[in-house]
Amino acid sequence: MVQNEICFMPATELAERLRSRRLSASEVVQAFLERIRRVNPSLNAYVTLDEERALREARAADERLFHAARPEPLHGVPFSVKDVVFTAGLRTTAGSRIYERYVPEKDAIAVARLRAAGAILLGKTNTPEFGYKATTENPLFGPTCNPWDMTRTAGGSSGGAAAATAAGLSPLSVGTDGGGSIRIPASFCGVFGLKPTFGRVPVLPGFGGWRTLSHTGPIARTVRDAALMFDVMAGPHEIDRVSLPESPTSCLSELEHPRKNLRLGYSADLGFATVEHEVAAVVEAVLPVFEEIGHSVEKTEIALGAAKKSFETIVLVENAGANGKYLEEHRALMDEGLVKFIEAGLECRAVDYTAATRVRDDLAAKLAAFFADHDLLLTPTVAVAPFPIGQAPREMGGVKMEPVDWIPFTYAFNLTGNPAASVPCGTTAVGLPVGLQVVGPRHADALVLNLCAQLEEARPWAHHRPVSNDQ
Repeated sequence: MVQNEICFMPATELAERLRSRRLSASEVVQAFLERIRRVNPSLNAYVTLDEERALREARAADERLFHAARPEPLHGVPFSVKDVVFTAGLRTTAGSRIYERYVPEKDAIAVARLRAAGAILLGKTNTPEFGYKATTENPLFGPTCNPWDMTRTAGGSSGGAAAATAAGLSPLSVGTDGGGSIRIPASFCGVFGLKPTFGRVPVLPGFGGWRTLSHTGPIARTVRDAALMFDVMAGPHEIDRVSLPESPTSCLSELEHPRKNLRLGYSADLGFATVEHEVAAVVEAVLPVFEEIGHSVEKTEIALGAAKKSFETIVLVENAGANGKYLEEHRALMDEGLVKFIEAGLECRAVDYTAATRVRDDLAAKLAAFFADHDLLLTPTVAVAPFPIGQAPREMGGVKMEPVDWIPFTYAFNLTGNPAASVPCGTTAVGLPVGLQVVGPRHADALVLNLCAQLEEARPWAHHRPVSNDQ
């Protein structure tokens, strides 16, 4: 089997072929490592590889299969992990020169669960320093490129994870999302990304910061792959006090029963956002598909503009609390933007933070009222198409844009904790991916995945492969 056939095979199919011994784990891991060596130098999705251990674990997996009565659900399937997520025995830098040589003693819970399910870690993917912004570049490793156009950003902060997934360098990738950091790069790179309900996947142990905002979730090329990965990662753990009880059913198994007659509400702007015309046109062109497959779509009004100030205050304070300790000793090593980010947070008052949490409660109540009349909410994922590296948009239609104005659709749902996914829905005229965001009531992760899988079946995307980095 040729290398690219293995590297672009859905994880669910890889898992089945590995269990049935039609592929060996050694063969699969070697194929991915060879492709990484060929493609990653220009893409810069991976920043640390764990080649020797991956090959050793693959050989052990092949040996174990001869004696296993029931192979693990991810037996021999490779995966990658964003470099802010702890991996025992493997360098974890958070994209920071402060932690350039840091090696955690323990895995994050999600990583430990993937390993226990038989998955094999290939390496760590790039992130901005401490995941603080929505593009992926840092002083330690530089920028990650978009596989569809190497001059453009992959988005962030899980940009390395999304780029690796799109480029066939990892079938499953662990990302984190504190304000859109799974969904933004998933949209920009043309893959699927799920920000689960807050607490559904434990986030500890880790660096800290984003404590009431960050979600750990899957990035994959298909919805079924993401559901398989999510089923393994989700569930409570005693060390993470906000982790939620286990779901009674498997999200992957629920995809076998497509839900019909769903009431879908579409918002083009959440009451405040400005969107590029071409992006809006691509997203709205896919809405009739939902009618065709048995749902109703209503263009609706929901005003979530208050999320902006609340999010900015909470994210600044929580990151200043986690990372302000580095300024005195390590300022010269840090991203200048991160330094300003932390300093702004240090100036916030406790009463400002408390007021922001009250706004968060109001937003959650507003969404609860919306979901009393609708099953799911649809929006664009990002307001713009992927832009050149280092050139985040500063105006749209002659109107000046602030740093979060090109990501207006994502951060509100980090405040409220609702599950939200970015699903590929088309491309711009020059072939750049555009994502549709699907948001559900809290705890309705399976419903979000269900609708996304129906769209994927009606308008498949996983067979599209970027060619800009595939020499």
